[in-house]
Amino acid sequence: MNAPQYTIVKFEQGTREWLEWRHKGIGASDAAAIMGDSLRDTVTDLLRYKRGPAIDRFPNAATARGLLLEPVARERYILKTGIKVESACLQSNKHEWLRASLDGISPNGDTVVEIKCGTSIYRKTSQLHGVPSEYYAQLQHILAVTGLNSIDFWCYLPNQPEILFRVNRDPRYIELLLNREFSFWQQMQQA
Repeated sequence: MNAPQYTIVKFEQGTREWLEWRHKGIGASDAAAIMGDSLRDTVTDLLRYKRGPAIDRFPNAATARGLLLEPVARERYILKTGIKVESACLQSNKHEWLRASLDGISPNGDTVVEIKCGTSIYRKTSQLHGVPSEYYAQLQHILAVTGLNSIDFWCYLPNQPEILFRVNRDPRYIELLLNREFSFWQQMQQA
């Protein structure tokens, strides 16, 4: 039998302990900056943030709204797919710095979902009929941590049709991503 890919870490997302844990590793939300695909951060910005004290980087109205809508979105996902999921924090057993705060994972660990609730992301996903490129690194990072072959991307906005895309694992991209994340991790340690 293979060793488990990850450990579930018991943190409630949004708490100070969770923020400290996230800050001491590389999470899925860091992946886009590391890959040069972030709409808000460069890799230099991320490095500066990670070398400083753990603070909530994006406390704004859109983020707060997304956090309020996420439980409703998760319930809608469960109703639509029939797959029960709950949020969880995972840490890779291979690379202790590799982490992910999941919006939803099934009890048996065979399904994972990334939930987006913002108006602009909903609009963009709807127009593209697919996942916007700036979220690809995040999704592949989660697949790297979980070892799964696919992830569900669930876009929810009240009074709008829900959007669901399944994104497959991209082994070549994950190899590149992990190499860049490891280089970033080494830079973080030189602080």
